[in-house]
Amino acid sequence: MINYYQVRNVEKVQFRQANWTFYILEESENMGQLQKNPRKERAATLSIFSNSFLVVGKIVVGVLTGSVGIISEAIHSAIDLVASGIAWWSVREAAKPPDSEHTYGHGKVETVSAFFESLLIVLAAVWILWEAGQKIFSPSPIEGISWGLGMMGFSGMLNFVVARYLLRVGEETDSPALIADAHHLYADVWSSLGIFTSLGLIALTGWHWIDPVVAILVGLWIFRTGLKLSRRGVDDLIDTALPAAEEKKIREILDSDSRIYTYHHFRSRKYGAVRMVDLHIHLDRNLSLAVAHGIAHEIEGKIKESIPNLDMVIHIEPCHEEASV
Repeated sequence: MINYYQVRNVEKVQFRQANWTFYILEESENMGQLQKNPRKERAATLSIFSNSFLVVGKIVVGVLTGSVGIISEAIHSAIDLVASGIAWWSVREAAKPPDSEHTYGHGKVETVSAFFESLLIVLAAVWILWEAGQKIFSPSPIEGISWGLGMMGFSGMLNFVVARYLLRVGEETDSPALIADAHHLYADVWSSLGIFTSLGLIALTGWHWIDPVVAILVGLWIFRTGLKLSRRGVDDLIDTALPAAEEKKIREILDSDSRIYTYHHFRSRKYGAVRMVDLHIHLDRNLSLAVAHGIAHEIEGKIKESIPNLDMVIHIEPCHEEASV
């Protein structure tokens, strides 16, 4: 007996009937499974190392200078580090094959991870706003501004480079966890730029109240980023349909096949990199079950060539009597 959860090679069996040539494709045993991707793991690992370095550096410089902005940035980077750890775990977990308890695979782990990361961004923003709100009424002098400028400048540049890499890999592999982690770091880039600007203005003017004001602006920006990411995660969790462009590709393939009289009950959903589609097609009622099954699998194969990571179910129905004449 074939174990459903073992991945097997796809076999092609050619049939000829009524002058049609088509293929029966054996059911893929990795339905809903994301293949292990070393690029995703490397990107997540890089994020962990960069955030670990920045957390230590910002804490040290924040304590030395007494800047609430730098200390808030250290907390933000610490949350980024937690998020990076979650992203690293999720990309590995999502690549696990389906099992008896998760028959559709583990791809949704990345979606849940991305949603959790967005909540961490919101939490970081709330903490920054709280601390800055208290400091704005009693600003404290900042010392060693040059250290702060150096740390924030370096932090911004490092996070910008890592974030661009994470976003590129995340978009190419359609990884919501890496995309969320990249936006974490982009938020850190903007906040580092804000703190760098505030320290520069303090050095020029001596106005120490600028530090908490800029921290509030940074907190509001980070809060907005967290809300946008959380909405994207919710869309995946509630099974939002595929993008219009992808559905159009599928419908064009269906419409171009003369063997399909009509189709209906077209449904699609997406979570992370996994796409799922199911629909009903009407075929000639005089076809044998084997021939109709083969046509359905040929159509499925064409669609899967056009849409990556697609899990598709086609239900075959006989056309009405008048339609087959």
